[in-house]
Amino acid sequence: MDQQLARHRQDRGFARSGRMGSQRRLRGPSLANFARRNLHAAIIGTALLSGLMMGRGQAVAAGPTAVQGDRPNIVFILTDDQRWDEMSCAGHPYLKTPNIDRLADEGARFANAFVTTSLCSPSRASFLSGLYANTHGVVNNFTDYPRDLASFPRRLQESGYDTAYIGKWHMGEDDDSKRPGFNYWITHRGQGDYFDTKFNVNGQRRVVRGYYTHVVTRFANQWLQSDHHGRPFLLILGHKAPHTPYTPEPKYAHLYDDINIGYPQSAFQLSGKPKWIEDRLDTWHGIYGPIYGFRKDFPDRSAAGVVNFANFVRAYTATINSVDDSVGSVYQTLQKLGVLDNTVIVFAGDNGMFLGEHGMTDKRAMHEPSIRIPLIVRYPKLVKPHSVIQQQVLNIDLAPSLVEVAHAKPLEHIHGCSFVPLMRGDSSTWRTTWYYEYNYEKQFPYTPNVRGVRTDRWKYMRYPHGDGGPDRHKAELYDLNADPGELHNLIDDPKYATKVRELSAELDRLIAATGGLSWKKMPIDEGIKQALPDEKIR
Repeated sequence: MDQQLARHRQDRGFARSGRMGSQRRLRGPSLANFARRNLHAAIIGTALLSGLMMGRGQAVAAGPTAVQGDRPNIVFILTDDQRWDEMSCAGHPYLKTPNIDRLADEGARFANAFVTTSLCSPSRASFLSGLYANTHGVVNNFTDYPRDLASFPRRLQESGYDTAYIGKWHMGEDDDSKRPGFNYWITHRGQGDYFDTKFNVNGQRRVVRGYYTHVVTRFANQWLQSDHHGRPFLLILGHKAPHTPYTPEPKYAHLYDDINIGYPQSAFQLSGKPKWIEDRLDTWHGIYGPIYGFRKDFPDRSAAGVVNFANFVRAYTATINSVDDSVGSVYQTLQKLGVLDNTVIVFAGDNGMFLGEHGMTDKRAMHEPSIRIPLIVRYPKLVKPHSVIQQQVLNIDLAPSLVEVAHAKPLEHIHGCSFVPLMRGDSSTWRTTWYYEYNYEKQFPYTPNVRGVRTDRWKYMRYPHGDGGPDRHKAELYDLNADPGELHNLIDDPKYATKVRELSAELDRLIAATGGLSWKKMPIDEGIKQALPDEKIR
C-alpha cells in the first residue's frame, strides 16, 4: 500500500486484522416555465466560452465519427451519495465489491472524478446536461430538470436509441411522471423507501414489495431482455443506496459488526480552519448531532457517542454490498443476451459523502470526501482493461462522452468535454483546473456558500456571504500533494500569498468562462443553525 493510501485509511478511523481477527481502534481527535425558457435563452450562449476551462480549447465533444463501428448500447448505473473510495478496487480496507471491481478490471477507473456541486439533484442534472448548476438551473434538491433543456438521453433518443430510466430520479420531488428523453419510465416520488416503494411503472402506480436495490435491478433486467426492435438501447439505473436512512438488506445488516470504527483523526484537527466547520459539529450534518437518526440524544460529545457514529458508517457501507450484487446481475444479463462487449457500462456516484472527516457528515462542502466520486467505464472496443486514468474528470463530462460514443448529435454550448480521448490514452489537451460551486440552503443551514478552484496539486476555497461584500468566513488553501487529507490550512501563511492570488484569479477566470453566473446567482448566507430539517426532506 502506498503512503498516501495508508494515510487515507488511517484518517477514516477504522482498523481490522483478518475477517474476524484482532482489531484496534484508530482515534484522534422553481422558476416559472416562461422565465426559465428566457433564462436559458439568455445564458446558454455564454457557456460556449467554457472551452477556455475545458482542456486547452476543446469546448465540446469531437464529432460523432470519432468512434468507429456500430453504435453501442449504454448502461449508466448511478448510486446516491457513494464516495470515491467505497469500492475495494479503490482501496477500501474491508468493503468487498467484486462486481464493481470487475468493471474496473475490464475497463477504466477514473481515479480523480469529481462533481461540480456536491448535492444530489444539481449533480444529476449536470450528468444529464453537461452544464454547471448555475446554468441548468437545478441548484437544490427541490427543482426539476427543465423540460426544455437538452440532455444526452434526449440526444440518444432522437438518434434512434430505445431509452429507459429505472429507479431514483431525484429531481422534482413530488412529480414521478415520465420525463423527456425516455421511452420507458419507472420511478417514484421523493426519496423512495428501502422496502416496499410505491413506483410509477411506466404510467401505472403501485407498491412493489421488496428491497429497493433488488426491485430496480429486476425491473432493469426485465427491460434489457425486452424487444428493442433492432435499436441500440440506453438504460439509466438509479439506485437509492447508499442514501439515508441507511438500511442494509437483512443478509448484510451485521456484516461489519466486527469492524472497529472511530471518529477520523481529522475531526479533531480543526485548528486553522474556518469556524463554520466547528459550528457544524453538533448539527444534522455533524458527528455529534443526530447522525440521521442513529443517535437519539444529541448533541453527544462523549466518548461513548462514537458507538452511534460507528453504526452509521457500518450501515452506510453495507448498503453498497447490495449495489454490488446489482451490478453483477446486470452484467450477467448483458452477457446472456450476447451484448456485453457491445455495451458501454458506466458506474458512478452522484456525489461523495463525509464519514466524519473534519467532523462532518453529509456532503455539500468542497473537501475531498464530498466532491470525489467513483467513475468506471467498461467498453472493450475503446477502453483497455486495467486502465486507471489520473486526470481530473467531472460529472459534466459524461454527457458529451456518451453522445460521442453513440454517434449522436453533439450537445451545443456545454461546459463539459468528452473524455473519450483520455480512454484512448491522449491527455495532451486535458484540463488541469476547474471550479466548484455550492449555494447555501435555508432548508439545510449547515454549509455556507462555497466557491473554489482545484488544480492537480492545489485547492483554494472561499465562502462568499452572497451580498457582494467581503467574505465572513476564513478561506482554505491546501497543498494536496503534501496534505491529501486537507489537515493543514495554509491560508494564513504569508509565504503562500502569491499562490492565493494566483488561485483567486484562476477562480474568477473559470467562472467568467461559464458566463459569470456563479457569482451572480448566490443566496445570502444566514449562518450555521442547529435546527433540524423538515422530516419530509431528510
